[in-house]
Amino acid sequence: MSRFSSSGPSQRQLRVGEQVRHAISTVLQRGEVRDDLIEATVISVSEVRMSPDLKIATAFVAPLAARDDDAVVAALNRNARFIRGKVTPELRQMKYMPEIRFRLDTSFDNMAKIDQLLRSPEVARDLDEDGEDD
Repeated sequence: MSRFSSSGPSQRQLRVGEQVRHAISTVLQRGEVRDDLIEATVISVSEVRMSPDLKIATAFVAPLAARDDDAVVAALNRNARFIRGKVTPELRQMKYMPEIRFRLDTSFDNMAKIDQLLRSPEVARDLDEDGEDD
């Protein structure tokens, strides 16, 4: 029986995920990927989640000002093996180089929805009523 909770990622997964995120960001920032869609888009890598065995890295990306986010993610997935080769020197301390998968990061959309809800007249009215009771 393990004395540690398996509710979330381990410290090692978090640390390696951050190293992989930084390496992918560097490759994209330098413009090393020769794909017209990727070169024409500013891509933010917000998070990389590592599998427990550190063999799969899921990178959550947010294409900024792109017309078709799904097309950018598809282009990144087409070039994943090339990107993996480019990040290898920065991650040479790892026993196995992780397979990189790209997914669209929807957390920004979720934050915008929450912000919109908090600014809605119904919530503002409820907050004003709470403030008057004090």
